Amino acid sequence: MYEAHFPKKRYKHTLSFLQKHIDPSLHILDLGVENPFTHMMRAHGYTVANTKGEDLDLDFTGISSSDTPVVTAFEIFEHLLAPLNVLSKLRAEKLVASVPLRLWFSPAYRSKTDKWDRHYHEFESWQFDWLLEKAGWKIIDHTKWTNPVNKIGIRPFLRRFTPRYYIVYAERIDPLT
Repeated sequence: MYEAHFPKKRYKHTLSFLQKHIDPSLHILDLGVENPFTHMMRAHGYTVANTKGEDLDLDFTGISSSDTPVVTAFEIFEHLLAPLNVLSKLRAEKLVASVPLRLWFSPAYRSKTDKWDRHYHEFESWQFDWLLEKAGWKIIDHTKWTNPVNKIGIRPFLRRFTPRYYIVYAERIDPLT
């Protein structure tokens, strides 16, 4: 997917936030297929299992059968038509999730060649907070960061100071049994 051009800044912020909130001794279910960030988490001592590429809008088998105490979801929920369903069915007690923020000066991302690489949602932070709260999660911590690009133009200029990513640490309000 990244073809040797990893999102270094995003990975750095994501790993730092994960390390701040999740002890490496806790097992993690990472929503989404194994990817370079999965390997980075493992290299930093985390035990990580990934979902298998199932359509999480329709198939909850992998998440509802998992007993891991932590779920991570990095840039996953924007691809789902109904992220509330997944968030409601997670059995974990802790969640670390990030989403791309909606940019007023740029349309939602859509790949023309890969049907899975499309954003159905791009959130404002308050919308993601509301979604998590409605699904039974209490947000403990959150942060945003920019994603500047080395290009010339109005949009690249705006990306230098407009937050692009939002990450939260949340805990289940009423743990599922």
